[in-house]
Amino acid sequence: MASASADEPQWLSAEEQLTWRSYVHATTLLEDHMDRQLQRDAGMPHVYYGLLVKLADSSRRRLRMTELAMHAKITRSRLSHAIARLEKNGWVRREDCPSDKRGQFAVLTDQGLEVLKKAAPGHVSIVRTAVFDRLTPEQQKSLGEIMEIIAKGLQPNEAGADLPWLR
Repeated sequence: MASASADEPQWLSAEEQLTWRSYVHATTLLEDHMDRQLQRDAGMPHVYYGLLVKLADSSRRRLRMTELAMHAKITRSRLSHAIARLEKNGWVRREDCPSDKRGQFAVLTDQGLEVLKKAAPGHVSIVRTAVFDRLTPEQQKSLGEIMEIIAKGLQPNEAGADLPWLR
């Protein structure tokens, strides 16, 4: 293939295209598989589970809404909707930020922590059988290294730089 001009994209080779399509197909199937398991076992989609995990991992089980949106890579509008649903279930509550009248915290409740603890075994079982049990230890290590390289390349230089709605 001739080299691409400055105006033309560098098209993927047949092998690169196969790799890319396999990645997209696998991640779509995995996300769907996890969503179905979490809906069945805990009555929540995977994105809500991820929000609860992030809150559980945070100091005092709380995060500013803007920080939670940044970690989840979702818009404030989508986060607000998710938090409203989680509040309705009693799993999360909002608290005003004392130092910023416009800011709010999302706080994982004791009930939310219990739901998370009940959902975690099924979730980890899905992750184990769908990913880790299918790979050799060497492949697992390679996958981790590859994903770390990709994530580092996509991380913004400063918090929120790739999310203009946070400004």
